[in-house]
Amino acid sequence: MNLPVPTLLLAAVWVSGCATKPAPAFLPLADAPLDGSVQAAAPATGKAKSEAQLIVTPDPTLTGRVAVYNEAGRFVVLDFPIGHLPANEAVMFVFRQGLKVGEVKVTGPQRDHNTVADLVSGEARKGDEVRDR
Repeated sequence: MNLPVPTLLLAAVWVSGCATKPAPAFLPLADAPLDGSVQAAAPATGKAKSEAQLIVTPDPTLTGRVAVYNEAGRFVVLDFPIGHLPANEAVMFVFRQGLKVGEVKVTGPQRDHNTVADLVSGEARKGDEVRDR
């Protein structure tokens, strides 16, 4: 059986090219050193690290919106998610586009997902964000 030389060369290149797998040329972010030095990448073992577990904690910040602002009475009606109303006498902060613009004190009454608060300092507008921190 005579196989031409180019066919044998092609088969040799194909087998040798698929037989080896190159090591990754980058470091995963979890293994990268914080001081900026470069380390050689460890060969991948295919096993997931059992020590690294994702921990998810909910954000305890109470957040709502200004539904109505009464300029003459200097009070606001605040709208919160259902079941997450602030307590009476709680001091909260008013934010507009990420900047603190005022401070309110919750006075009540509370109904459904709304509550009333007095404007202590600053200003408020409809749509402003209200947070307890």
